Amino acid sequence: MSTTETAIASAEAHSAHNYHPLPVVVASAEGAWMTDVEGRRYLDLLAGYSALNFGHGNRRLIDAAKAQLDRVTLTSRAFHHDRFADFCTDLAALCGMETVLPMNTGAEAVETAVKTARKWGYRVKGVPDGMAKIIVASDNFHGRTTTIVSFSTDPEARADFGPYTPGFEIVPYGDLTAMREAMTENTVAVLIEPIQGEAGVLVPPAGYLPGVRELTRERNVLFIADEIQSGLGRTGKTFALDHEGVVPDMYVLGKALGGGVVPVSAVVSSADVLGVFRPGEHGSTFGGNPLACAVALEVIAMLRTGEYQQRAAELGDHLHRELGLLTGGGAVESVRGRGLWAGVDIAPALGTGREISEKLMELGVLVKDTHGSTIRIAPPLVISKEDLDWGLDRLRAVLSA
Repeated sequence: MSTTETAIASAEAHSAHNYHPLPVVVASAEGAWMTDVEGRRYLDLLAGYSALNFGHGNRRLIDAAKAQLDRVTLTSRAFHHDRFADFCTDLAALCGMETVLPMNTGAEAVETAVKTARKWGYRVKGVPDGMAKIIVASDNFHGRTTTIVSFSTDPEARADFGPYTPGFEIVPYGDLTAMREAMTENTVAVLIEPIQGEAGVLVPPAGYLPGVRELTRERNVLFIADEIQSGLGRTGKTFALDHEGVVPDMYVLGKALGGGVVPVSAVVSSADVLGVFRPGEHGSTFGGNPLACAVALEVIAMLRTGEYQQRAAELGDHLHRELGLLTGGGAVESVRGRGLWAGVDIAPALGTGREISEKLMELGVLVKDTHGSTIRIAPPLVISKEDLDWGLDRLRAVLSA
């Protein structure tokens, strides 16, 4: 067997089969390119589901991590450390908020947001104990914990994991009327993705997000924006909500916040909302650790320049123009997205999204499928126009073949 085949066989023999990766074994990476164990190079058009917005091995981020590794990596929140205050201050400022509650993974941040909304509902809004409701959207993807899959509509994510956590109302994504009808005096929050990534990079109708903001203010309900994939530059703005001038009550952040180096997530909100917590009521051993804060501080500094948002906007315009030219010819049914983020629906006659992804891999381009016939394109924001065009040329070749 080849080195690749041996590595894959060993992985499949000794790991749970909860993923179905493409048959490539990455050994090193830099920028927008990855190299496998056989020395073959691949253009990364997935960027770790937006965790690698700043590319593989970004020197600023690696240097920040290395410098912190020589000082202190973990204290737990039992003690203060000298990177924590700056991290919270700078992230709050980036979000235009006041208070930060750091965690590690996106799912942990979503769980934190759910707990925050419920506690706020009981202590501030006056909802009777045990009666809090949170409205979510169909086709959502917020993580894979038991509570989060309880309000998923994806059978693969949900099946066989019951009994399910109550307290959630599911309404169609983009349907403001349905959301309004679902609200009661016990509704404490609306939790939505400004763009649904896992569902195929679904962008809601114009006016929907401002409508959600108006409705939640009117009914004294928290607007929680899950910007774990869409935030931190991916769409050409710092946050996807920025495209419509909307500011939520709470941001849920992750993925790119750790720069592709360490897992970092956070809930960012007002002091009034996050002030519902008292010592001992919620926490995480690794949340807000010195190494995570050091890397995230560098991410925040990079975003403050606006350079990465501008790159995503300009290259994103080019990406969507080129992808738009593929529609109408029978190969691509539709294209959606914003910035350097696109969902491409392949005509079923050409093959599944998985089959198209495998053909692109053979030509040196890595993407990932979702929901059958859709492939997602989300390159690192540092990708060059020439490399992006190279990847698009390979996509055209696969579709024309």
